[in-house]
This record gives sequence, C-alpha cells and structure tokens, in this order.
Amino acid sequence: MRKNSIKNTRINGEVQRVLAEIIRGEIKDPRISPWTSVVAVEVAPDLKSCKAWISVLGDEEARKNTLQGLKSAEGFIRRQLARIINLRNTPDITFVVDQSIEYGVNMSHRIDEVIALDEERSEKENEPDSRV
Repeated sequence: MRKNSIKNTRINGEVQRVLAEIIRGEIKDPRISPWTSVVAVEVAPDLKSCKAWISVLGDEEARKNTLQGLKSAEGFIRRQLARIINLRNTPDITFVVDQSIEYGVNMSHRIDEVIALDEERSEKENEPDSRV
C-alpha cells in the first residue's frame, strides 16, 4: 500500500475520527483539556505506527498536561481503537502537539498591527499642514 493511496487516506480519516471520539468522550483523565482536537493523523502504510497531531486551546501548561495525559492513556486509546476499527494491525500512536493554529492566529495579529500602523502613517501624511 502506497503512502498516499486512497486506502491509506481513508484509514487516516477513520482513525482521526475515532481518536477524536475517544479523546472527547471516553477518557476521564483531568489533565486532558476539554478543548483538545485531533488535527491530523498519519498512519504508516504497514499499519504499525501512527502520528496524531493534537491541538490544545490554552496556555503552554495545558498543552503539556494534555500531552502527558494522552501518553499515559495510550494503551486505553489503542485498545479502544482496536475495538472500534477492524484493522490488520492496531498502530502504536505517537501524539504530537500541533501549533499551526496558534501560529496562524499570531501571524494574523501581526498583519493587523502592520495594517493599523500603515493606516496611521497615511492619515498623518494626508492631514492638511497647520503651519500656514
């Protein structure tokens, strides 16, 4: 099975959906933030390993605690995944914190600041000269 085959893409989507359900509804660990979402999943073609990119809304402490909680619940998550999805092999899951949403918000704020500065400069240049 090739990495970008239709079958692999469907498996990635299904694993992502089921992981999100498990994290949202079945894990009772208080360290895991309720604002946790599964952004993307990449299952290896041999179905032995899986990378799951997780986004956590909150500060750095919430991200760290959520990652620790997910790592400690990895066995439970894998067992639930095997129960729900019938795959030849149940992949070992590696959780990675995805900061692309935070990066996008940060860049958006910076762009807004630059636009505001540019508007201020253009207003100052267009003001009539009061020295006359």
